[in-house]
Parts: sequence; C-alpha cells; structure tokens
Amino acid sequence: MFTKRFAAKLLSKKKEGLYRKPVNITKRRGKYIYINNCKVINFASNDYLGLGVDKKISEKISQNFLKYKNSSSSSRLVSGNYSIITETEKEYAKHFGFCDSLFFPSGYQANLALFSGLFSSQDSLFFDKHVHASCVKGMVLCNADCFGYNHNSISHLEKRLINNSSEYRAVVTESLFSMDGDFIKKEDFLSLKAKYGFLSVIDAAHSLGAIGNKGCDEIDKIADVGVGTFGKAFGFFGAFLLLPAKFKEYLFNFASPLIYSTTLPEAHAASVMDILQVISKADEKREKLKNISIRMKKRLKHFGFKVKGDAHIISIIIGNPAKALKISQNLIKKGYFVLSVRYPTVPLNKAILRIGMTALHTKEDVDGFINALSDFR
Repeated sequence: MFTKRFAAKLLSKKKEGLYRKPVNITKRRGKYIYINNCKVINFASNDYLGLGVDKKISEKISQNFLKYKNSSSSSRLVSGNYSIITETEKEYAKHFGFCDSLFFPSGYQANLALFSGLFSSQDSLFFDKHVHASCVKGMVLCNADCFGYNHNSISHLEKRLINNSSEYRAVVTESLFSMDGDFIKKEDFLSLKAKYGFLSVIDAAHSLGAIGNKGCDEIDKIADVGVGTFGKAFGFFGAFLLLPAKFKEYLFNFASPLIYSTTLPEAHAASVMDILQVISKADEKREKLKNISIRMKKRLKHFGFKVKGDAHIISIIIGNPAKALKISQNLIKKGYFVLSVRYPTVPLNKAILRIGMTALHTKEDVDGFINALSDFR
C-alpha cells in the first residue's frame, strides 16, 4: 500500500524535474571532490574558509577525541552537562558579544529547540519568507501566530507590525540568506527594531566565521538571539545559539529537542574551542573569500548571466528546474560541481544554480567554471 503510493509520488517528481538524488562522492581533497571517481572542483560547499580540510585542525580534533572519547552518553540535563561544554559556550558568547550560548548537534535541531522552546500561542512571529526550512518547522511547533513578509522587504515588515497589537512580538530573518545570497538591510532593520521594540531572531549560519572582523558579522548589533553553525565556515559539525540573559535557563526547562537528546561529547567542545581561535585570526582567509567571490559575480555578469548574491553565496537564475538539473549534470563532465536548487527549496519554476565560494578557490577556477558554463547557455 505505502510502496505503491511512494512510487507514484516519486514518478511525479521525476516528470516535474524535481526528483532529488545525491551524487555519489567517493572522496574529498581540498577544493576537489570525486564523483564516481571523477575529480571535480567543488562549487557547492559551505566550507567557506577551507577549515573543513585543514590538516592542523583535523589533527587537533583527532587528539581531542582520543583524550575525551566518543560520546557524552547522556542528555545535557542528566549526566551530560560537562564543564568543558559550559566553559566553551561562555567563550563563544563572549566572542560574539552575547550573555551566553548553547550548543546543538545540528542547526536544524537548534532552530527547532529555539522556536518550540521560547515561543507560544500568546506570541506573534514575523518571518522573512525566505528563512530556512528549520525556522519554519520550529514556528509550526510553537503554535504562535506567524506572519510572513516579502523577502528582505522592510516596508512590508512594517505593514505587518503596524497591523498587529500583540504585546510579545519577534521578527525572524537571516543575516546572509542561504539561497538568494543577499544581506539583511541592517540599518533599516535596526531603525524598525528601535521603533517597534520587537525581539530579533537572526539566523547567521552562512555569515558567522566568514564575514566581518574576527568573523562576527556584527551579529550582536542586530540580534537579540543569534543562530550559528559549526558546519559551514567553522569546518566542523553542530550548531550554537547566542542568547541574552535567562534564555539559556529557559531553554533548559522548556526546549524538548534539547532536553530529550544526547548532548554533544566533550571532544566536540574542545574542538570548537580550538576552531574559534583559528576563526578569530582568519581575516586573511575572509579577505580572500571576499575577493574571489567578487570576481565570480563580476565575471558571470560580464558574460551575460543573471545573478544574485552579495557575498560568497551566488545564485545563477535559470528558472526551468529540468534545465537547471541538466546544466548541473553536464558541468560535472566538464570538471565542476554546482548544485541545481529547485522547488520546494526555491519557488516553483525559479530554479537556480547555487554557487558556494570558498577561500580555496582561485581565479583560474572561476574562469574555467564560467567557460564551461557558457557551453550550456
């Protein structure tokens, strides 16, 4: 019964050009991945600073797991609240300018815990329509009144706020959007926050570590609550919340994704402390990332491609999902991997090729990619 239904729905996905099947990656070497043993330059990575393939960091992580072992073997609220985790969370809070922080196994779980734990039916949440799926899922779980506003539109957000009289209001957005690649309009956002006094929740997964002095992206200026991930610029795994006073205590008591999950091991905390020291001194890598990203965007525009993106996430507008998928598949044969992003990640018939730039990429990589892409216009 179920198998028949699943088969029919999968066939429908294939006919619509929306079927998803991950490529088979046999190994990774720096900026390269091997797809079915074919070496290609990876333009679909979130390893923005290249720390995920850094040999010195890998050695430190290995030493940490030898020292602290494999697992915490408990949830945080039972016997998993190790002092090294608490101490490292305080260092992260200090680095980014917050009162406290809290670690999670993934960004998805962090957002589920954040929204389902903090908010309830007495609250009103206003969210950019392009926020991450995990934010949307978390908002569904909290039973708050939720109101979407047009992507990065401060004027539409204000209209939503004007028409709402709730005492408890929060705005959910991103600092650097994961698909569009554009920055939040910080000054306009701050002006609106000062005027209406809402709580700001900023998902900064794609900017922390990669943007700004010491990788901070001035998150403390715009966010009451910030969401970061170790799985992108930090080159590791897991995620963290940046929190004001009392919020951590509240989540310990009301966030079921935290309460009922095995916590990350001590070795993870030791490793992200090592990584934070690298991140704080990585301005040269951030500058390289910025410059190579500017080159990619300029060169794409020069050759007539329609592109979006303010930083290291660049979207090439394709439209037709089947066409986007075909281009992505053909580029592999040319030695380049870039992701075709289709519905429901982006709106229907607004498919894109999403480029993730890293500090490992060179001018030659950019020029070669654009030459290969031009063959499939």
